[in-house]
Amino acid sequence: MDSSAFAQFAPLVLIFLIMYFLLIRPQQKKMKEHQQMVENLRRGDQVVTQGGVIAKVSKVKEDGELEVEIAEGVKVRVVKSTIAQVLNKTEPAA
Repeated sequence: MDSSAFAQFAPLVLIFLIMYFLLIRPQQKKMKEHQQMVENLRRGDQVVTQGGVIAKVSKVKEDGELEVEIAEGVKVRVVKSTIAQVLNKTEPAA
């Protein structure tokens, strides 16, 4: 391989490496953390949905859904992946 051919591809490879470490890798890490947070949801956790609704988890279902209470006696079903943040974690039962 000619050294001039390598010199032509070097900037392209360098740009790809920079894009990987600045964009792709952090995004994958963030997705993994979100998935782990969603898997660890339990009854009693206070959460914020992507729509900005603050709710308390009343039931964790197996099919990717949660039942959350948004007001006294008002329960709705939401998809687990739409949980944006966990405000308060409940302590595990001893």
